[in-house]
Amino acid sequence: MHLGIGLVPGHEVVGRVVAAGRLATRFQMGDRVGIPWLGGTCGHCTYCTGCRENLCDTPVFTGYDRNGGFAEYSVADERFCFFLPDRYDDMHAAPLLCAGLIGYRAYRLSGVFGSMRLGLYGFGAAAHIICQIAVAQGQQVYAFVRPGDQRSQRFALQLGACWAGTSDTLPSAELDAALIFARVGSLVPVVLRATRKGGVVVCAGIHMSDIPSFEYALLWGERSVRSVANLTWEDGDAFFATVERYSVTTHVQPFALAQANEAIAALRSGVIEVLPCWCPESLPARHSLQLLTNTLQIRIQQTQ
Repeated sequence: MHLGIGLVPGHEVVGRVVAAGRLATRFQMGDRVGIPWLGGTCGHCTYCTGCRENLCDTPVFTGYDRNGGFAEYSVADERFCFFLPDRYDDMHAAPLLCAGLIGYRAYRLSGVFGSMRLGLYGFGAAAHIICQIAVAQGQQVYAFVRPGDQRSQRFALQLGACWAGTSDTLPSAELDAALIFARVGSLVPVVLRATRKGGVVVCAGIHMSDIPSFEYALLWGERSVRSVANLTWEDGDAFFATVERYSVTTHVQPFALAQANEAIAALRSGVIEVLPCWCPESLPARHSLQLLTNTLQIRIQQTQ
């Protein structure tokens, strides 16, 4: 764990620029920007110089290595901030900055195009955003939820999925690709069984329980299993252009920070199907930090 005593948590941060370092020129005072989970990289390793900065060996994560958004102000590296589309208010923009970005990278890595069949396993924060993008781009989306979760099945169908069922059942047709958002390693062989030859299975979480052994026949036929890590600048620019183009909506429910445990319990039990969003109005102010040359000071309006 990188968290230390006194570190301010919180990611998916939305705010406005109120100060800039000497070399920070991307944004103007008053611009509304978002700070994602990946808050910085070294900039000179083979990954960074090869446009794969998401794999940098010395990353800096917002609210984990660097102070996050549960504060009045935050300091961020401008290279890892994004302009936010005006069509989203602060609360509905916040989920785009982690759930949306990681989901979009997973979607790109799946290699789907045209009218392919895409499976989404775990229909929560990321999947409900990617479902809309995939449907808008002509994909046939198959949504898989935990057994008994009828609410999420209905939600997926409302967002354009052509089929919704439980994760322990096979879809009505073989999948061309699948994204696993659920952190359940035992799903991997299940998903491979549902995927056609040449298909790609993307494990889209930071953590996942152990993947059990399975027969090689499930992988044979040029099926592949891969993971996803963070985001690249290119991902971010493409993602925000995409959500604006297709008028993607985010579904959130506001909670006071004092209700954090209540919100997490409701999310785990399936009582709410949308993303909980914590509002910072009642948080005490934090002393602002001295600005470095390429950083921005941002007054926070919303954080996840």
